[in-house]
Amino acid sequence: MTLKILSYKLSISKLNKLSDLPKSLDFFFLCKTDDELSLVCPAENMPEKTIARDDGWRGFQIEGVLDFGLVGILSAISTILADNGIGIFAVSTYNTDYILVKETNLDKAVKVLMEAGYEVKE
Repeated sequence: MTLKILSYKLSISKLNKLSDLPKSLDFFFLCKTDDELSLVCPAENMPEKTIARDDGWRGFQIEGVLDFGLVGILSAISTILADNGIGIFAVSTYNTDYILVKETNLDKAVKVLMEAGYEVKE
């Protein structure tokens, strides 16, 4: 399985309302629940108005389209990272999964994932 390192630094934030979103974003994850509005996007595109913000994240994209019948892909990757003391923030799209790690852990994450048999590319 191949993981692609996203080229940009990411931030995770909690927004007050949808109107706080920037008008133009090329890459982002948005989640709204009954009590929260969360945004993940490149740090340079994060709106100034946030309730909370956490910077310094980097992302891996699992390459290819993942069938909904596949089981354990995210679990296997997150277990490898957890066993090596690396916390994650995971998000999914219809096609694939993204695993975010703190930028300070990126090199270590690449190393342990490659040792576990994953191909990691930039």
